[in-house]
Amino acid sequence: MYYKAMKSIVLTVKNETGLHSRPADLFVRTSKLYESTIEVCKGEKKANAKAILKLILLNVCENDQITINADGPDEEEALNDLKVLVESDFTTVNTKVQI
Repeated sequence: MYYKAMKSIVLTVKNETGLHSRPADLFVRTSKLYESTIEVCKGEKKANAKAILKLILLNVCENDQITINADGPDEEEALNDLKVLVESDFTTVNTKVQI
């Protein structure tokens, strides 16, 4: 039996509000574009990246390091899209995201 491990990336959130309000909304909307299961981890806490309240409750602040795990058919695309979003300080948003 073949087992494919999920993909992960580690990023530092540079936004001054962390993953709260608008950045969290953009992160969730971007995550929802993908079929893959996406999870955000901060320390020992984990949250579904497609659930805004769960994401906000991680209490990710400026300069916090997060791990994003993705598992599914479009995991690489999802991680790349979320990486661009976070590293651009939430200014480079996928054009499919409805704002």
